[in-house]
This record gives sequence, structure tokens and C-alpha cells, in this order.
Amino acid sequence: MPKISDIEETPNPNAVKFILREAVSNGTTHQYGSAESAENDALAKALFDVGHVVSVFYMDRMITVEKDDEGDWDDLLPVLAVPIRAAEAVNSPAAAAAAVGGAIAAVTSDDPRLLKINDILDEKVRPALMGDGGYLEVLGLKDHTLSIRYQGACGSCPSSLTGTLMAIEGMLKQEIDPELEVVAV
Repeated sequence: MPKISDIEETPNPNAVKFILREAVSNGTTHQYGSAESAENDALAKALFDVGHVVSVFYMDRMITVEKDDEGDWDDLLPVLAVPIRAAEAVNSPAAAAAAVGGAIAAVTSDDPRLLKINDILDEKVRPALMGDGGYLEVLGLKDHTLSIRYQGACGSCPSSLTGTLMAIEGMLKQEIDPELEVVAV
């Protein structure tokens, strides 16, 4: 049963990040943009059932919940805490999370650039995004176009779709391929 260690604001005013004492996933990300998509996930479904929730993202010891504009955090936080505290913990050794690493696209690709890209993202980008209640998934690399998807609080944050995306592209152009274009989908 995960206990909440802390609740943090994110740069996205409609999203908060719950820090847990116990993991709720083994290094895998879970992203839901609607109650319907969360129907088979007990934790996410319970969070949507609270009302005013528009997205749920979780991995390891972090859950990010995004609310609609009508929801009020003072009312929602105590109610959201109930299903989070009731959620099943998983035994998540650090090795399990590290073994998963970047997205599946990098593991299944034979393009050496994709492995380097994920290493750079793991080292320089994902920790910062996770600090803000989000994550970045690499969807694939075709020719000189890298497709990514922001998750959690970053998924609907305007700065992730402008400044952060440009910074990631600039870093990857410098370190991997000067012709690389990064596209958020």
C-alpha cells in the first residue's frame, strides 16, 4: 500500500505530482488521457473516478494527476489521496527500473543513433522532466526525424511543446546529428 511521501506542484498549474514511499510500477510508464483508456487499470480508474481528472501518469514512485480548469486542488487532493494510499505496491528494485531504460523503440531498433539518443535523454532530460512530474517517451527515429511523446505534467504544458522541445533538439543536433529534427506527437 503506497504511502504518500510528498505532494509537489509542477510547472503545469493543472497538474500535481505525488511522491510515494513505495513503487506502483516496475520502471514502466502508465499514461491515460481519459477514464475510458484507464478502464483496465485499477489505480488510474480510481483516480479518474474522483472527478475533474483529465489525465493520469505514473511510474515507479511518482503519480502525476492533471485536473480540468473547474477542479480545485484544495478539494481534490484529499480525495485523490485515498485511492493512491490504497494502491498495490510492487517490489521494484532499482535494477528493474534501470534495466528498462529508455523506450521500447530504442531497444528494438538497430539504429545506433537511437541508443545514443536515449542515453542522452536518460542522463540530461528525463530526470528534469520527472522532477516536474513528467516524462519523455521516444516513439521512433526515421531518417533525420525523432518522434517523441511527452507524458504526465509535461503532456499539456506549453513550455514542453516550445522551449523544452527546442532545447532537446539543439542538444541532440550537437551531440548526435546536426540534421536531426525532434517532433512531439
